[in-house]
Amino acid sequence: MLRILALITLGLFLPGTTHGQRQCSNGFEMDRVSGECLDIDECRIIADACRGDMMCVNQNGGYLCIPRTNTVYRSPFRNPYLPAAASPLAPPLTASSFPSPPRPLICRFGYQMDENSQCVDVDECVSDSHHCNPTQLCINTEGGYTCSCLEGYWLLEGQCLDIDECRYGYCQQLCANVPGSYSCTCNPGFVLNSDERSCQDVDECTTENPCVQSCVNTYGSYLCRCDPGYELEEDGVSCNDMDECSVSEFLCQHECVNQPGSYYCSCPPGYSLLDDARTCQDIDECDTRNNTCTGQQTCFNIPGGYHCLDPVRCDEPYIQLQDSRCMCPVENPTCRDQPFTIVHRHMDIVSNSRVPADIFQMQATSRYPGVYYIFQIKSGNEGREFYMRQTGPISATLVMTRPIKGPRDLTLDLEMVSVNTVVNFRGSSIIRLRIFVSPHSF
Repeated sequence: MLRILALITLGLFLPGTTHGQRQCSNGFEMDRVSGECLDIDECRIIADACRGDMMCVNQNGGYLCIPRTNTVYRSPFRNPYLPAAASPLAPPLTASSFPSPPRPLICRFGYQMDENSQCVDVDECVSDSHHCNPTQLCINTEGGYTCSCLEGYWLLEGQCLDIDECRYGYCQQLCANVPGSYSCTCNPGFVLNSDERSCQDVDECTTENPCVQSCVNTYGSYLCRCDPGYELEEDGVSCNDMDECSVSEFLCQHECVNQPGSYYCSCPPGYSLLDDARTCQDIDECDTRNNTCTGQQTCFNIPGGYHCLDPVRCDEPYIQLQDSRCMCPVENPTCRDQPFTIVHRHMDIVSNSRVPADIFQMQATSRYPGVYYIFQIKSGNEGREFYMRQTGPISATLVMTRPIKGPRDLTLDLEMVSVNTVVNFRGSSIIRLRIFVSPHSF
């Protein structure tokens, strides 16, 4: 509490002991001209009337010591002094005996007197007369001031401490605390909204579209996709043609031709592509008459082509019985050691066929008592690609044991030996089998 030291000298009019002279109370002196009691200005005539940081303020009949910075109150009393009691010998005191001193004006704390003798507010914040610490903000109020904290700080035990907004989730994504404030940022793929706190996804497909072909926006990012027939490169945005032909060897039956974003199957000459766009079908040139065979030749279709077969000609001593059958007459002595008949046959197989494979069957036309049959390959099997497997008393099957790569033209003589143990007879018949191996495996 601000203390005000006031020293007011009070006195009384004392009756004179001699000649009935008039006297003034303490704090006043007699004016010889007017005979009136006038106030003494103690602040002017008394050296160091107030000590320290106190200021002297003259009053009627006395003076006050108040702080130099502020005055605290308006004087509560009307007249701080009383006149001395009149002597019985003195003339009676009237209102005009002493002039009524002016009422002193003292301003309350937080105010000061201006040049018009009015009490006006003191701005302690401007005059630096406040007691706010350096971390606080001085806010002037009417008659005083308030110590407050800046935005972003809170008051704790008289000190303004920074509020860590990041700790309290002020930002939706990334937050950086700074003294008295904070800063929000967003992860890549997001932008800060106008509230400067929340983040919004960036649609990269509409803003920059980094993808070479198709772009798919995702939350916080994007994905690049490629059209059918293309594959995404390691950079995640470029598309490279996919070589479907190198992915699988089963896409096409014959040849796969890659092209940008796709592929197609092709067939070799003599084949046509089916509706499944991968399978090749043989074109029967003999049936379509798209061949070069003469009228005397026979057109024989094989996979991927054809052969023009000349008419069968039987060499001596054989005579021709039918178009494809030659016989050596029994009455001809040179036929004794020759096969009785030679039958010409034709067949085709594809290249590199799976093995073992039964490809031809041979059978006797009749069976006689005491006769048994032996089947064997007489010639043409120098590469040992075939063997005869007897399947019954009068039948056998030609088996291919090794795959044969085409194109190739083979001729096998398949012999059936007849042995009669009753009459001690041995004879044979030949099937001359011509095998055409196509150049392809289909």
